[in-house]
Amino acid sequence: MSVRRITVAVAAALLGLAAPGTAYGAPGAAEAVPSSWEYQAMGLAAAQRAAQGEGITVAVLDSGVEADHPSLRGKVTEGPDYIRDGLRPGDPEWGDHGTAMASDVLKVAPKAQILSVRVTNGDEKPRVIEGGSPIAQGIDYAVDHGADVISMSIGGELLGNSYDEQEAAALARAAQKGIPVLASAGNDGDMFNDAQYPAAYPGVIAVAALQQNGSRAEFSTVRTYTAVAAPGVDIMSAKNTGGYETINGTSPATALTSGVVALMLSQNGKLTPAQVRTILTSTARHPSGGHNALVGYGPVDAAAAVTASATPPVDETAPVAYQGKKRLATPDGTPKTKNPPLEMPLVGIGLGAAAVGLLMITGAVLITRAARRSAAAIRG
Repeated sequence: MSVRRITVAVAAALLGLAAPGTAYGAPGAAEAVPSSWEYQAMGLAAAQRAAQGEGITVAVLDSGVEADHPSLRGKVTEGPDYIRDGLRPGDPEWGDHGTAMASDVLKVAPKAQILSVRVTNGDEKPRVIEGGSPIAQGIDYAVDHGADVISMSIGGELLGNSYDEQEAAALARAAQKGIPVLASAGNDGDMFNDAQYPAAYPGVIAVAALQQNGSRAEFSTVRTYTAVAAPGVDIMSAKNTGGYETINGTSPATALTSGVVALMLSQNGKLTPAQVRTILTSTARHPSGGHNALVGYGPVDAAAAVTASATPPVDETAPVAYQGKKRLATPDGTPKTKNPPLEMPLVGIGLGAAAVGLLMITGAVLITRAARRSAAAIRG
């Protein structure tokens, strides 16, 4: 998913604004990303006193990550490139978005590790390559290579969104392995507000974006699948070409929340995806009514989430055999995720009838108006 950049690279002197408790400047150590307003808004100071993401690997499925950026030094394992478009690390178009997302994860969980898997080139157009969906392949790779959290600040825009059976199956495998998956709710709230995948898949924790006053950012997609919200405006992030810049989007909101999940798992490595979701949603600062399509269960409270992770609720989710009556329809070969084709002759007849009806109504209205004008003229 694209992010909305609003400033140029920030001078290294801004590193003095880095969040307390994060180390930088030591030889071979990653430097801290300059902090933004999200540090206070999410309660990161208290959360990082309890945990910093030790021993946790966050898979960033994105456009690639520039592992040589100072804020990522020694923190990135490079996985496969499922796009294979000829771009390489060091190219200005390679890793633009993914580098920013990795830095935002580490801003929250500075002792976590990043597993970078390239599943998009950032143009937001659905791309299917040999072997199927790059996102599905990326999820499976992350599951098989030690990911504890999967963060996907990706998704198409406008008419490019669709359910993909390969991706749904890969997400099911991640759930079976106990790996929480987060995705950005979308940046289409001020346009057509289309649903976005992978955020809309069942089981995925979809994250909306907040502005500084705590309300939904105007671009953040409004959908009932939204679970929680996090800061997504003016978020200082790493540039793949060096330095830092502020960005907007549900993308950084998702990366920051993925960092919170890394803190939670470093506090309690036995948390299941269901427990992670429950803790995030129950400790969030709920809107009026408890949940809405604007911000889900509300802004993430990192400190409260980490504290609650020590004594999580019981996970009662488990496969259950269906005990009801079986009502099987006659198979017609139509995939479960697609509608059968329209009967075009019937559609044509219906549209024709509707057009005739509309003409009749319009004619009646015009005749009535003409009669009224004539009566008025006679009276006058």
